[in-house]
Amino acid sequence: MSSLISEEEIAHETELVWLEDPQALDYVRQSLDRLPTRKGKPAYHRDGRMVGYAILGPGAKPSRSSGTFRRRVFWLLPHDRDTDPTGLYTKGAPAEAVDPRTVAAGVKGYKTERSEGGPPSTAMRELGITLPL
Repeated sequence: MSSLISEEEIAHETELVWLEDPQALDYVRQSLDRLPTRKGKPAYHRDGRMVGYAILGPGAKPSRSSGTFRRRVFWLLPHDRDTDPTGLYTKGAPAEAVDPRTVAAGVKGYKTERSEGGPPSTAMRELGITLPL
């Protein structure tokens, strides 16, 4: 979950690869997955779809016990707001969700008015950003 991801755990990220335009998504779910490599597109084994993932630099060390690397993966489930705008997350967002515009390599990101499905902030209105209501 995003609140459980520390900056230390993602300090070796060198790049985020987006498989979908993060500007088009109100929120993405993020998790730290144990993966066999530092880079490359990981296999995806959840419902829904993977929308992005992190690439780790050479300083990232594998787990001594499993030999795997902890890498961030960004994903969405079939009942998330992007595919079901009037469903469960019309307002609010899952615990592990963050606004993808607040995420960068080594930066865990956070929730915003947009990711929570709330009214647009003054800054959003000034920028001409509107929410799908």
